[in-house]
Amino acid sequence: GECGDMTDESKDNRMSCTVNLLNFYKDNNREEMYIRYLYKLRDLHLDCDNYTEAAYTLLLHTWLLKWSDEQCASQVMQTGQQHPQTHRQLKETLYETIIGYFDKGKMWEEAISLCKELAEQYEMEIFDYELLSQNLIQQAKFYESIMKILRPKPDYFAVGYYGQGFPSFLRNKVFIYRGKEYERREDFQMQLMTQFPNAEKMNTTSAPGDDVKNAPGQYIQCFTVQPVLDEHPRFKNKPVPDQIINFYKSNYVQRFHYSRPVRRGTVDPENEFASMWIERTSFVTAYKLPGILRWFEVVHMSQTTISPLENAIETMSTANEKILMMINQYQSDETLPINPLSMLLNGIVDPAVMGGFAKYEKAFFTEEYVRDHPEDQDKLTHLKDLIAWQIPFLGAGIKIHEKRVSDNLRPFHDRMEECFKNLKMKVEKEYGVREM
Repeated sequence: GECGDMTDESKDNRMSCTVNLLNFYKDNNREEMYIRYLYKLRDLHLDCDNYTEAAYTLLLHTWLLKWSDEQCASQVMQTGQQHPQTHRQLKETLYETIIGYFDKGKMWEEAISLCKELAEQYEMEIFDYELLSQNLIQQAKFYESIMKILRPKPDYFAVGYYGQGFPSFLRNKVFIYRGKEYERREDFQMQLMTQFPNAEKMNTTSAPGDDVKNAPGQYIQCFTVQPVLDEHPRFKNKPVPDQIINFYKSNYVQRFHYSRPVRRGTVDPENEFASMWIERTSFVTAYKLPGILRWFEVVHMSQTTISPLENAIETMSTANEKILMMINQYQSDETLPINPLSMLLNGIVDPAVMGGFAKYEKAFFTEEYVRDHPEDQDKLTHLKDLIAWQIPFLGAGIKIHEKRVSDNLRPFHDRMEECFKNLKMKVEKEYGVREM
């Protein structure tokens, strides 16, 4: 009954209901109905230009098929295919369609892995070298696309539906939505609110209490969350180009963070950094995104608090990673414009910020701090080490900058070099020398 009157603007609800039906038919071994609803879901996605989601949906059909020459039973046949086909023929046709969808969705990594599976069939099972050759040409194009075509990072939004006014499949649940290319949170939120004209928008980002959850109305909470990169062991300690790694920063993600700064203790106006704590909420979704829907339910939430010192360590690590990443980029690509490198380096060596860690020294590297926080000894050592390492990284960056800099920017470069010399002397004296 939940999925009764489906008007057009609630395509989202129709998709959710279709997935619920899919799972129902799958659990009850009703293959024919399962497939019928797969195609309904695929068509809903194509209506919205959700090519990636359409691809993942159609992929579910291929999982029912084997690479074999046995005839398809009528229930695994795609509706609308008249003449009988073998499993292999149908699976191959489906793969081609899915590869096309993934290509349109700029999910070339997925397209490549399906191509590889087809290639293995062509090479090892049916010995069709012409098809193999076409397949490899297609793969090559996808690899090239990964390197040459800019893919905007989608934003992710957490949406909480609170109150008794929502149907049970939404009520008091939180979902993570994958935004479309360049979709702003404001636009996403407006779209969301039009689906629930009577809902009230909540202005907090913390989870509401039982008073809201048990209230008769509808309350919607919506804010941006950061996807957390899963560890990819094959990238560890290797100079992976940005185009390759960036994809994994916002795809195949299942964990998301939301961080809010909180002030604790007495605030030193000279150095507010010392009292800057971070409250971080982690969300885990039922499945990885992207998937067969543009959103999945949050199945696990937890909260941690990050101390000012831990925050400093995180900030410093990120800065170091950023410099290293840029060095790798500029070393592997002669044509990159110099400007981003200039800005990054200058932002760190400029005496006004002095490596940005003067504020850490004031906050943490003092006798009082060490006396009051004996348990932080290792963390303080870690932070000092990160500061020391910044010097060889910056040095390498400045060498690259010098090679590439144009004459009119030479004075800018010389000033930067001068600032770096002073910074280097200071840091090496305080924190020791590190060698690349």
